[in-house]
Amino acid sequence: MKTNSSYWRLLPYIRSQGKTITRALACTIAFTIFWPILAWLAGRMAEYIGQGDVVAIAQLAGMAVVVFLLRGIAQYGQEVLMAKAALKIALDLRKLVYTHLQRLSLDYFEATKTGDLSYRLTEDMDRVGEVVNKVFHDFIPCVLQLIVVLGYMFYLNWQLTLVTLIIAPLMALLIGAFGERLLKFSHRASNRISNLSSLLTEVFSGIRLIQAFAAEDYEIQRFTHQAEQNRRAKYLAEKIKAIQFVVIGFLQAMSVVLLFVLAGWQISQGNLTGSEFVSYVAGVALLIDPINHLTSNYNDFKQGEASVDRIFELMAVQPTVVEREDAIALPTVTGKVEYRNVSFAYSEQEDPVLQNLSLLAHPGEMIALVGASGAGKTTLVNLLPRFYNPQAGQILIDGVNIEQATLKSLRHQIGIVPQETTLFSGTIAQNIAFGQTEFDLNEVEAAAQIANAHPFITQLSQGYYTYVGERGVNLSGGQRQRIAIARAVLLNPRILILDEATSALDAESEALVQEALERIMKERTVFIIAHRLATVRCADRILVLEKGQILESGSHQELLAQSGRYSQFYAQQFQA
Repeated sequence: MKTNSSYWRLLPYIRSQGKTITRALACTIAFTIFWPILAWLAGRMAEYIGQGDVVAIAQLAGMAVVVFLLRGIAQYGQEVLMAKAALKIALDLRKLVYTHLQRLSLDYFEATKTGDLSYRLTEDMDRVGEVVNKVFHDFIPCVLQLIVVLGYMFYLNWQLTLVTLIIAPLMALLIGAFGERLLKFSHRASNRISNLSSLLTEVFSGIRLIQAFAAEDYEIQRFTHQAEQNRRAKYLAEKIKAIQFVVIGFLQAMSVVLLFVLAGWQISQGNLTGSEFVSYVAGVALLIDPINHLTSNYNDFKQGEASVDRIFELMAVQPTVVEREDAIALPTVTGKVEYRNVSFAYSEQEDPVLQNLSLLAHPGEMIALVGASGAGKTTLVNLLPRFYNPQAGQILIDGVNIEQATLKSLRHQIGIVPQETTLFSGTIAQNIAFGQTEFDLNEVEAAAQIANAHPFITQLSQGYYTYVGERGVNLSGGQRQRIAIARAVLLNPRILILDEATSALDAESEALVQEALERIMKERTVFIIAHRLATVRCADRILVLEKGQILESGSHQELLAQSGRYSQFYAQQFQA
C-alpha cells in the first residue's frame, strides 16, 4: 500500500483490536511454520519410497498427520480471531459514521441522495470489513508463507532460487499497474451502484405517483440506463482483473519451465539430489497458491480502497449548525420567542428568504403565519429549533440566544406537528414515544387521549403494540396526524410549531385533529403555518409574510378591516 493510501486512516480502528489481532497473528505464524515442514516431509518420503523402506514411510506419514492436525488447529484460531477483529472494526466504523451523520445539519441531507448514504453505510462498509479481514486472514499469512518457504528453498539451493526470482520484480510492477487501473474503475463502479440505489429509493418512495401518472415505462427506462452504467463500470473492472490473471499466470508458468531447466543443470553438476529436488518442487508448489492469493487480494484491496475513500468522504463533512463549546442546557422556558433583525438565505447564490425580520411572541401567544408560497413561513419556524443558522440577527427564547444553548435542550422545548407525518417501523407506542428508549405506557395513552388518537388505537388488533408498517401506510392520514400530535403532547414542549397540520385531511379527520390541536395549544406559545385561513381565525396574532418580511400584523378582524393583503387572501379563498 502506498503511504498516501486511504487504508492508513483505518489504523486507529485496527489498533483498537490489537489484542485479538495479536492472538490471531500468533496462530498465523504457527500455521505458516508447518509449510516448510510439509515440504521437507515430501522430500524425505520420496527418498524412502525410492529405497522401499515401508516403516520409515509409515513414520513420516504419521508425522504428516500430526502436522496437518496442528496446522488445522492453528488455521481455525487464525480465521476465527481475524473474523472477530475485522467484524468489530467494521461495526465500530459503521457506528462512528452513523453517529457522525446524525450530527450533520439538515441542509446536508436535503442536498444528498438517501440511496447513496444507505449504500455507503451498508455495501461500502461491508467491503471495508472484508478487506480488513483479508489483510490479516489472507494477506499476512500469504506473505509469511512466501518468506518461510523461500527461506527453505534458499537453504536447499540458493542459486536456483535466486534465478527463479528474477521474474518477481516484473510481476510486482505489473500487479501494481493493474491495481491502479482497478482502483479507478472501482471508484466509478461504486458511484454507479450508489446512483442506482438512490434511484430505487426514490422510485419505491414515490410508487403511488408513478402509477397515478402511468409512468412505469419511463421509470423502467431510467432504471435500465442506470443499471447499464453500473454494468459497464463493473465489466471494465472485471476485464482488468482477467487480463492481470492471464499475464501473471503466464509469468508463473515461465518460472516453472525455467526452474526445471536450471534444476536439471544443478543435478548434473552434483549440486542437487533427487530428494532435494522433490522438496524444492514441493516448495515451489507451496508458493503458487500464496502468489495467486496476493494477486487476488491486491485487486480486492484496490476495490476496497474506493469504499474507504467514500466512507471517509462522509467523515470529512462538517455540520453547518454546531454547538458552542460553552453551550448551556436550556432550562424549562416560559415560551417567550424573539427574532431580532434576522436574515437568512439557503445559499450565497440565492436571494434571501428572510430579510431583517423582527418578531416578538409572548408566552402562551398563538401566532399564525400566512402568505404565498416562498414567502418565508416555513423558513422562519425552521430557524427556531436551529435546523439552520441565520446569516444575520439573533433568535432568543426567554432572552437566551438559541446559539448559546445545547441543541438537545433547545429542541426538547419545541414540539413540531408537520403537514406530512413521518412514522417509523415499530409499534404505535414506540412512535408516540419516539426518541425515548424507555417510556411509561400510561403516559403514552394519556398523550394519545389528548390527541384524539386513543379511540382508534384501541380498535387496532394489538392496540398500542400494533406494528406500524414503513411510513405508516397501514394508517389513514388523520390517524397518522393524531399520532404526531400525541408525540408532541408527550414531549410537553413550551413552544409548538404546527406546519399545515390539517391541510391534507378530509372534513371528519380535520375536525378530530383540530379538536386535538386546540387541547395541545393551551398555555403554549404556538406558531401556525396555514394556507387555509379558516384554521387561523382564532389566532392571537396573524402575520402576513411577503418576500421574507412581515407585511401585515394583527388579529383576524383587524387585518380584514385594513383591506390589505390578508383581506385579499381571505376574499379569494372564501369566494372560491
